[in-house]
Amino acid sequence: MSCFVSHTSVDCTDAYGLSRWWEGVLDYTEDADDPNEPGDEECAIASRDGGHRLLFLEVPDAKQAKNRLHLDLRPREGSRDAELPRLLAHGATVVDDRRRPDGTGWVVLADPEGNEFCLLRSEAEVAATR
Repeated sequence: MSCFVSHTSVDCTDAYGLSRWWEGVLDYTEDADDPNEPGDEECAIASRDGGHRLLFLEVPDAKQAKNRLHLDLRPREGSRDAELPRLLAHGATVVDDRRRPDGTGWVVLADPEGNEFCLLRSEAEVAATR
């Protein structure tokens, strides 16, 4: 026997707002039969193929420390450095820039509620340096 990940849960103070923000970052969608509404305490979004879901849960307290679990994102097309301005314009903030002079490394970002995530090189960038 084994288990599988049903969804990744994110504690937040505004489930609707943060679900909409991540929808734009990841190009995920909400369930048409159970749409997210302003004021909902739980909001879910999923990848277009249904393979991954994020569930945003409202909690009364704001984030207080570094995440113990986070998402690592790769651009679907283009490069890490080309994707970074889009994420910043969307409202992400840089927490730590760990890019190296040789082009490797990543950027640690935070969403509007301070949840950290990393932006990695695309698979094409990784393959080109092998």
